[in-house]
Amino acid sequence: MLKSVDLSDYIQHQPLKILASAPLFDAVNIITSNHVSGLIVIDEQERMVGVLSEMDCLRAVVTATYNNSGDIGTVGDYMTSEVQSCQLHDNIVDVAMDMIAKGHRRRPVLDGERLVGQLTCRQLLRVVREFNLRYR
Repeated sequence: MLKSVDLSDYIQHQPLKILASAPLFDAVNIITSNHVSGLIVIDEQERMVGVLSEMDCLRAVVTATYNNSGDIGTVGDYMTSEVQSCQLHDNIVDVAMDMIAKGHRRRPVLDGERLVGQLTCRQLLRVVREFNLRYR
């Protein structure tokens, strides 16, 4: 069995973040350098305002190329602002099932309204791998 179903035991506590006002190419650099599929977007007060996926970045670059535009814009121009989050002590199984049902690769984790981490598909797979190795 899992050591617990409390989400706080499995989250990434220092998720990669970027300001909504940052140039989009800054996000592309962070995503590609860190081998992640997306970033949590914050405002100047460190509040979560959205997420930016690698697909969002690719869409922006292709659109700018197609339109022959030299200026791609900012993270805020392409981020998804309607983001479903979860709370720090939610049930990991329930969150994983909801992520699957909605096709989400990541879920920001809040403690009240404060961003404290994120849960990703990759982390969920690590939990499964560790469980499998422990109970073979």
